[in-house]
Amino acid sequence: MRKIKDIRPLKWEGDALLLLDQRKLPHMEEWITCKTYEDVAKAIEDMVVRGAPAIGVTAAYGVTLGAKELSQKAKDVNEFKMLAELVINRLATTRPTAVNLFWALKRMKSIIDAGQNINDILLALETEAKNIETQDIDRNRKIGMYGAELLGNKETILTHCNTGALATAGYGTALGVIRAAYEMEKDILVYVDETRPYLQGARLTAWELQQEGIPYYLITDNMAGWFIANDEITCIIVGADRIALNGDTANKIGTYTLSVLAKEHGIPFYVAAPSSTFDFSIKTGSEIPIEDRPPEEVLYCHCSDCRIAPEHAKVKNPAFDVTPHENITGIITERGVILSPNETKVKKFFKLEEEC
Repeated sequence: MRKIKDIRPLKWEGDALLLLDQRKLPHMEEWITCKTYEDVAKAIEDMVVRGAPAIGVTAAYGVTLGAKELSQKAKDVNEFKMLAELVINRLATTRPTAVNLFWALKRMKSIIDAGQNINDILLALETEAKNIETQDIDRNRKIGMYGAELLGNKETILTHCNTGALATAGYGTALGVIRAAYEMEKDILVYVDETRPYLQGARLTAWELQQEGIPYYLITDNMAGWFIANDEITCIIVGADRIALNGDTANKIGTYTLSVLAKEHGIPFYVAAPSSTFDFSIKTGSEIPIEDRPPEEVLYCHCSDCRIAPEHAKVKNPAFDVTPHENITGIITERGVILSPNETKVKKFFKLEEEC
């Protein structure tokens, strides 16, 4: 077995949350210190931290910080709970598409609602945030194990955006599958879409693969079709920010295009995501809210003053698109794989009919 590095995008210090500033990678490894829930909210909005699972973990610690912050202002436990609700509501506004955010906030809210006194709630919130973090890493390793079993001993994998340790509490989802296969000493070559306009592939996925020594090629997004058509790609593995009941998935813009190419050329298209990414309240992908990002991300080179479009250019910048379940070979979760997903299979997999 090959050894891999333990890359983490966040560190809990008890009274502060440290976040690896992903806007600065790959050129600089700089940590941002968040001491208030507003610091955490802005870090999520400004893409200091990104990736659905990582956002969920970060928000959980944000609730913990906010609760500690506001506990000094509360006269009693009832007022404390009202103030804590404001913290949760603020964090819920940061990124609308990633369902892990709302899943984590719901877990934290249940701790607050069940608490009887402020000190016990504060301790329970910190414990729950730590649980969410460690459970995410455990899930990711299981996703990696199930996903690696789907791969042959020699694979050329195309991936999109960043779905690695940086997008989670550690290890990764789609990139976790690649990590696991590499650990098993399978012959892996990765093609990395640069993922415009925010370049998560070029900046973050390439950086992670380079840290691990996993061989890769960086390509522009519009090169993917060429390499697929010329039989240089054996499968595609991507992540997801939200999955509907019928198996439709929302992921970084450009994912849908890859699913169409995979279907046209008959290569497997896998989505790797934890169970927390499923939103059973949404029946199809058409109901998933799609975040619009600032036009500056398109108008300028990443985090620079170099403008690449003419003055007064109008911009549309949806951050995500929706891949229909018909285009998906399988959804890889920590519980196993849902092959050819649809509503019936998703319900059976999660035993939803039994709960009803």
